[in-house]
Amino acid sequence: MNISIHYAFLPHTDAEAALGFYRDALGFEVRNDVGYDGLRWLTVGPTDQPETSLVLHPPATDPGITDTERQTILELIAKGSYGALTLASDDLDAVFEHLVEAGADVVQEPMDQPYGVRDCAFRDPAGNLLRINQAG
Repeated sequence: MNISIHYAFLPHTDAEAALGFYRDALGFEVRNDVGYDGLRWLTVGPTDQPETSLVLHPPATDPGITDTERQTILELIAKGSYGALTLASDDLDAVFEHLVEAGADVVQEPMDQPYGVRDCAFRDPAGNLLRINQAG
């Protein structure tokens, strides 16, 4: 049996800012851009990995969510405590410099972690935490 990751989901609070980060800064391709009722769902992914996609979705749009719950979700997103994603690159330092030049929100510069990973961290425009590991 073979199981793979097809979609992962992260909220966005501004579709254009999300495109600026994921498409323009990270270099992901846009695979789908769907608007409905004034909201947008964006599907993006690495150009060399067509089977793996990230869906950037408007947060807290489920019909059963109360206004109080919606506000809590938006506060957690803004703090970077709601969604997270770990990426990998064969050249962590180059990716870090590229994202800094693109104006990304740096959380942690590249460093060797005590658990054996070299990584850095950024927040996307919505506040989601993105860690980038040195691959291999």
